[in-house]
Amino acid sequence: MSVANPGVPGLQSALCRLWRDQPVWLASAAILLGLAMIDRTQAAESAVFAAGALLGTAPFLILSIALAAWAQATGADNLIARAFTGAPLLMIGLGALAGAVSPFCSCGVIPLIAALLTMGVPLSAVMAFWLASPIMDPSMFVLTAGVLDLEFAVAKTAAAIGLGLFGGIVVHLAMTAGAFADPLRAEVGNGGCGGARIRAPKPVIWRFWADADRRAKFGRTALNTTLFLARWLTLAFLLESLMLAWIPAETVTALLGGQGLLPIITATLAGVPAYLNGYAALPLVGGLIDQGMAPGAGLAFLVAGGVTSIPAAMAVWALARPPVFAAYLGLSLTGAFASGVLFQLWTSMT
Repeated sequence: MSVANPGVPGLQSALCRLWRDQPVWLASAAILLGLAMIDRTQAAESAVFAAGALLGTAPFLILSIALAAWAQATGADNLIARAFTGAPLLMIGLGALAGAVSPFCSCGVIPLIAALLTMGVPLSAVMAFWLASPIMDPSMFVLTAGVLDLEFAVAKTAAAIGLGLFGGIVVHLAMTAGAFADPLRAEVGNGGCGGARIRAPKPVIWRFWADADRRAKFGRTALNTTLFLARWLTLAFLLESLMLAWIPAETVTALLGGQGLLPIITATLAGVPAYLNGYAALPLVGGLIDQGMAPGAGLAFLVAGGVTSIPAAMAVWALARPPVFAAYLGLSLTGAFASGVLFQLWTSMT
């Protein structure tokens, strides 16, 4: 009678849990392992490149992590609730501004959107926040300035606010004509636990260090943000090293360089399937710009990818009815293209 080996299923189970919990780290390890098997020199160069890039961005990483932890510990993210009271056009403007500066992650925005809509907040104001939020936040601004430059960070912030305003106004005009009367799917609830921030915002405690629970929250947020940024940026810098090594600069220049509209159109459409996340995309775009990518195309890629990435699009599809989903995609791609064109014009004049 044969005896089953309990170690094999146990190992398989452990690997499955590891893949579920840390797929990004495993992807980075797989890249290095695969490189070591086919090209040891490139494996070493990629590892050194990623380590050097992480070290170079460390000051910006530390500041961005501190900002994210501070926002959570003080409760400053609760201030978002105040952006959605007032006249429709005022709400659109405040929604776009709040989305551009809010520290919410992409997974945290969806329940907030559901709560806002179920509370009766007009879709126009919610759409302004919805479109602007994935593009920029305080920590993203710091990292964008560090990985790319300050001008690009300011342009990305302006694009977030502009896209929010554009989307909110278009939806407002459509609503006056009778569109989007019932934006949420029937099975969507009231926003769940994430909606509590909107329904009953808690007071902001700026001196959070005086409260043990808030100090603990600062520590948890700092740790989680550090691990999140470390794993995604490590993968991004590894991919950037391979891109620089294997993709000829003339290819990038031919597809995404130049001053015309075609590179911006290409980058806008490429942002949908090729986007990783806002943090991982920064060094990749930086590498492409170094190889000849037009700055306007780079901004279009970041804006389009941030709003229409596959995870974000799936979340919107699960929450909103098809007409709202179609408007979300159409507005984001149109706004990303317009942002790229305007930024390209600006850079050509300076």
